[in-house]
Amino acid sequence: MTTTLTFTELAGAAGKELGYSNWVEITQDRINTFADATDDHQWIHTDVEKAKEGPFGGPIAHGFLTLSLAIPMWTDILDVTECKTKVNYGLDKVRFISPVRAGSRIRMSATVAEVLEIAGGVQITVDQTIEIEGVEKPAAAARALYRFYA
Repeated sequence: MTTTLTFTELAGAAGKELGYSNWVEITQDRINTFADATDDHQWIHTDVEKAKEGPFGGPIAHGFLTLSLAIPMWTDILDVTECKTKVNYGLDKVRFISPVRAGSRIRMSATVAEVLEIAGGVQITVDQTIEIEGVEKPAAAARALYRFYA
């Protein structure tokens, strides 16, 4: 479910848990498409038969594929209204904790860690955790920075 905040409400959002994104399926086709886009065809991602004999028992998603899916998952989580521009400002920290196996589903949760006033707008620091359905440890954890301008 999407949390909706106005631009003005962002100022008081520090510590706010924003909820969860929708689930995203990590298909082998998605992994292969990402491999083609990035020229990363390492066998643990794209060679299904060889990967069955590898350390993960099958193909896994690229860590950066998992991270790139934070973009649509983030838009599931937060909608800021009454602002003119929204900017993905970057990442302070990213960790890939658990492999994401082909055929699994992931989703993201997010909490606003910090709110900072900037020229013409607000920057929020968000702790994001990408979990794998049915797996105890998350796939990834990131601290993301977003800017919103009035």
